[in-house]
Amino acid sequence: MLPTPRTTHLSFDNIYEPSEDSFLFLDTLAQPSLVSYHNRRFPSTSTSSPLIVEVGTGSGVVLAFATAHAQILFGRGDVCSLGVDVNTFACVGTSETVKGAIRDGQAEDGGRQGQSAGIWLDAVNASLTSCLRLHSVDVLLFNPPYVPSESVPLPSLLSSKEELLDRHKVFERDSNCLALATDGGADGMEVTSQLLEEVPQVLSDKGVAYVLLCAQNRPEEVKRRIREWGAEWEVETVGDSGKKGGWEKLQIVRIARVVP
Repeated sequence: MLPTPRTTHLSFDNIYEPSEDSFLFLDTLAQPSLVSYHNRRFPSTSTSSPLIVEVGTGSGVVLAFATAHAQILFGRGDVCSLGVDVNTFACVGTSETVKGAIRDGQAEDGGRQGQSAGIWLDAVNASLTSCLRLHSVDVLLFNPPYVPSESVPLPSLLSSKEELLDRHKVFERDSNCLALATDGGADGMEVTSQLLEEVPQVLSDKGVAYVLLCAQNRPEEVKRRIREWGAEWEVETVGDSGKKGGWEKLQIVRIARVVP
């Protein structure tokens, strides 16, 4: 079993704490069937380095896992990874988590750099895929705010010294940061629907996206909509929490361009 990246350095007052959805992502990426899939899709004989991007990194635990174990999960150590989050605290925390996981992995293999870890690029403060080049992403990871809510919160940060000293405003800011990670609007799908619209533009010609959904997101309907994109796309469920009832039942769907 591959070790889970440490997150003890983080404050979860304003960063989403790894939970069942995060760990489902780790378990899914480590499945032998997915490891084989990625080895076939991105063979080590290819001269171009695959780019993995996680949108909405939160603590960075998922991206850190994928980066630190790149050789095992993708069959090559030249995988590059990039994080994107609208929460600036999450961007800083993600970078620390990924770098820590790489260091821990190097310590375990006797300090042999490049033995198993990928190449960490950076964490970018941006909304969804707005900062990414068209058709540049080979593997997109997205654990969205999927809880149904009245609305989707807008990012807010404190800008003045007076605001930083106001405990009430600091509490409101931190609460807003956490809401950004959970509140998905109507059916919990407002943010996810926007991301799905961007997938065809951002994925490379071999690109694949992994998106987490809960039962109230109506995953079968989501998959039907994706199949309507055309014959060049395929979608299937590749990870499942196994719960039998309630909106908390989770699954991860894989959306991929069909490769000849």
